[in-house]
Amino acid sequence: MRIHIATDHAGLEFSRTLVDHLTNGGHEVVDHGPTEYDPLDDYPAFCINAALGVARDQAAGVRALGVVFGGSGNGEQIAANKVRGIRAALVWSMDTAMLAREHNDANVISIGARQHTVQEAIRYIDAFIAEPFSGDERHVRRIAQLAEYETTGDITGKGVDVDPGEA
Repeated sequence: MRIHIATDHAGLEFSRTLVDHLTNGGHEVVDHGPTEYDPLDDYPAFCINAALGVARDQAAGVRALGVVFGGSGNGEQIAANKVRGIRAALVWSMDTAMLAREHNDANVISIGARQHTVQEAIRYIDAFIAEPFSGDERHVRRIAQLAEYETTGDITGKGVDVDPGEA
């Protein structure tokens, strides 16, 4: 599987360890940066590029997932979720890692490098990669509703308040 990763300065050491771990596990890793420590770097472009890589690969039929890191993981998750077709989940436990895939078919996870040890993060990532999407009808339906909103700004018949400026 191809794994796209990105971080900011807070997760740089995590990403270096992760590249080795994933490569040794047989995955093809695409590192979207940064390549060197800069305490003032900006994570949005790195994380958006990783998410774009996942979206492009999946659209082309390539099995791909993404992992983004930051101090808390919150901003990185927000950045990844700006890419159409990306469902990025903030992961902080084994349950959230597995449920992100099983219920939400998440294709990117975000982890706070200042919130977890490298060993914990690797366990979460391995669980995320290994967990299949359940395919349960209710989850498929909900994911379709999210995709519909992402493309149309509405979810037919669900009472979404449409912004009059967007209508």
